[in-house]
Amino acid sequence: MKRALAIGLAALFSSGAGAADLMQIYREAVANDAKFASARAQYEAGQEKVIQGRAGLLPNIGASANTTWNDVEASTSAGSVSRNYNSNGYTVQLTQPLFRWQNWVQYKQGELQTALAESQFGQARQDLILRVAEAYFNVLNAQDTLDSVVQLRTAAAEQLELAKKSFEVGTVTITDVHEAQSRFDLASAQEIAAGNELDVRRQTLAQVIGREPEPLAGLRAGVGLQRPQPDDIAAWVRAAEQDSFGVQAQQLNREIAGREVERVRAGHLPTVDLVATRGNNARPSVSTDRSEGTTIGLQLTVPLYQGGGISSQAREAAALKVRADADLEDARRSAALAARQSYLGVTSGMAQVRALEAARVSSTSALEANKLGYEVGVRINIDVLNAQTQLADTLQQLSRARYDTLLAQLRLKAAAGSLDEADVQAINALLAQ
Repeated sequence: MKRALAIGLAALFSSGAGAADLMQIYREAVANDAKFASARAQYEAGQEKVIQGRAGLLPNIGASANTTWNDVEASTSAGSVSRNYNSNGYTVQLTQPLFRWQNWVQYKQGELQTALAESQFGQARQDLILRVAEAYFNVLNAQDTLDSVVQLRTAAAEQLELAKKSFEVGTVTITDVHEAQSRFDLASAQEIAAGNELDVRRQTLAQVIGREPEPLAGLRAGVGLQRPQPDDIAAWVRAAEQDSFGVQAQQLNREIAGREVERVRAGHLPTVDLVATRGNNARPSVSTDRSEGTTIGLQLTVPLYQGGGISSQAREAAALKVRADADLEDARRSAALAARQSYLGVTSGMAQVRALEAARVSSTSALEANKLGYEVGVRINIDVLNAQTQLADTLQQLSRARYDTLLAQLRLKAAAGSLDEADVQAINALLAQ
């Protein structure tokens, strides 16, 4: 019963009819992935930085009002006078910065921080593509592994049955039966492990798209893999060092850190503001007192001593600028390394796929030859079992090599900062529709 269920699952997943493809899964991940939703919210928050920075250059308008109960007793030569009244007033003040260098620097920092949010969101989108592709191909690879193990178990069961019949007629020894039983039991254990691995991989994909995935479309039979374009590792390394989102983000962080040094040092500079005030005060008593006034003027503020705080902050900002320089260099080196690794992953992966495809042909031929030799008596049971195991291992390695090569292609584009939805479409075109 369990064997029939496994074979049924294999047939279901290997069928392309009604299966979801990579593009469909990616679009669902864009809508439902929690990490990408967090990155999108962070991006939207980052768009406010330039507006907050610009606010320091615009007028600041404030209003205040007051009402006060007054109970006054006054003594004069004519006697005592008692007055009880409310005094009311309001003031409206406009302050327009004319020279606040730190505010201008902060505005420029806001522009850089908004650009940083865009760069980080671009990185998050690339990460989503890679996570979706990896989870998708892991499911396919787990399914391929289960398929090959089911085939191995079926072949081992047939060989076990044949060994038992041959033993009954005395053409083989009990050792052949035990060897066949051992391989059958091992294949059964591998089938259980492969089924569990498939379930884990499907749950990993479900975490990305927010639901249990349906059967997935697999690679078309005989699909060919293309070398990177341009086919030059140095060109990819240069692109990664200049255009990867990690490098872009660190370049912006360095510029922000440099501006922070300038902003903090501007705390030693004077500031000039245009200040306009309109006020009204009413103080009714025995006779009504009322005053209104408007003032317009310039206000100069010169910082003289602030306890050494500004100087300390300037030294802190300078140290953080040095750290940002080091982080940028590390990002460039990491991007270059990622480009080299991914490029070699594509080229060596393609070579490995070709070698394993040849190994699959030879392993299939070896299995057929050993079966024929067993029938005519020139091969023993263990030879057939070994040939079956070798073919199953070859099929699993070939499947893994294909998926790893496709992932390396995507990682190479990501290292250069050029991975986008068009690359998902290109991989999707290789799937059985």
